[in-house]
Amino acid sequence: MGRTFRFQQTQCDAIGEPKSRGGRTDPFTVYLIYREKLIVHYKSKTFNARPASFSEFRSRARPLIGREVQSARAITNKTIGMDAATLTYDTLRFGEFEDFPETSDPVWILGKEFDALTERDDILSDVTSRLWFTYRKNFQPIGGTGPTSDTGWGCMLRCGQMILGQALVCRHLGRDWRWDKGQRQRDAYVSLLNAFIDKKDSCYSIHQIAQMGVGEGKSIGQWYGPNTVAQVLKKLAMFDRWSRQVVHVAMDNTVVIEDIKRLCMPWLDYGGACADPGGASALNGCMEGAGAMVEEEGPLWRPLVLLIPLRLGLTDINEAYIETLKQCFMLPQSLGVIGGKPNSAHYFIGYVGEELIYLDPHTTQPSVEPSDDGQVHDDTYHCQHPPCRMHICELDPSIAAGFFCKTEDEFDDWCMRIRRLSCNRGSLPMFELVESQPSHMVSVDVLNLTPDPLYADFPDSDRLERFFDSEDEEFEILSL
Repeated sequence: MGRTFRFQQTQCDAIGEPKSRGGRTDPFTVYLIYREKLIVHYKSKTFNARPASFSEFRSRARPLIGREVQSARAITNKTIGMDAATLTYDTLRFGEFEDFPETSDPVWILGKEFDALTERDDILSDVTSRLWFTYRKNFQPIGGTGPTSDTGWGCMLRCGQMILGQALVCRHLGRDWRWDKGQRQRDAYVSLLNAFIDKKDSCYSIHQIAQMGVGEGKSIGQWYGPNTVAQVLKKLAMFDRWSRQVVHVAMDNTVVIEDIKRLCMPWLDYGGACADPGGASALNGCMEGAGAMVEEEGPLWRPLVLLIPLRLGLTDINEAYIETLKQCFMLPQSLGVIGGKPNSAHYFIGYVGEELIYLDPHTTQPSVEPSDDGQVHDDTYHCQHPPCRMHICELDPSIAAGFFCKTEDEFDDWCMRIRRLSCNRGSLPMFELVESQPSHMVSVDVLNLTPDPLYADFPDSDRLERFFDSEDEEFEILSL
């Protein structure tokens, strides 16, 4: 999928001769050539009517431009006016920021507020510092004999990597950390990035996600929904002994405070008394708290990554949720949202006005091999283009919202802010926050886990996962 890029007349006037990039003219310039030629011939009445779409625009311009027209395939056939086109990231090889709106509306990115009029450089720096995971090619075959590229099917997996990558940045580097191009990075950053390298032994690689997805009923190469990728990340996080964080997936549109505190403090019962670490409760389909004593100094709280799969409408997002969704990007604990459009996933990191700001994984880049000392050539892991935007009403209703709470105080603060949001008139809460598990929700404590010949080969945790397994479409529909 592409993104809307608005061209101003001043931009067209400023373009001179086509700029050669690698021996060919870049598609952005080709578009401007089209536009210039069309305007000239439209005014000279070569065309009898103004074209209604870019496909018509292109077909009319083809005889006028010759071979340059043949490189226009990167420009899609979306219906557009004379002042707009839809381009993909593959076409955005220039570092200008003109398309970001000059508006007095605040720009919110992952809990940080910016002024679009005075802080454009800060906005771009913040966006560039996010980890940008895209399609890759020529990596090791997944599973030894599987695909060597995830182009066309891995976009939601890459979005899952981005939202979890942001959590790890907050965990090890801090929300205010900034990436400096060409500078030697901190050891924690190098270790973090190596966890996502496209190799079978990297904790959060495309290989690990795709193969773990088989247990969720998704074959390698099959497209994921937000819920599936959230469940896979939860499982993979159990093997990340470096970060020692909990990934909790809140199901049924309900966040249960008691469940989360038991996960993040498995050595305590909910009342605060000491408990046997070996008796940590099995919650949310996994023995997530077992044997996870923190050896660090400080509060006994395992950092929390909270993922909440939601469906905010049937085929389109219910407008009653729009303001609440915006408010989520304003929370300091925000990790953003993964979602997008059917079979085309994006990582949404903020909003301005009525537009969502997102990172697009739909660019295929070569795989990267770390050097012998573990350093990674990381330029391609940071989006150095202007951020993409789309109108919030175009968002597919199936999403997963993410939040990160490094400490118990941060989680308590998040709970307080969510309660305040639920009191806002004129908007609907996207999920429910409760102290303890509602009676209508099945508790793992009352499940019958007595031996059954059918499950004789599976431990209790695997049987629990099968009990809680669900498809992406099986969400409770929230409505007015």
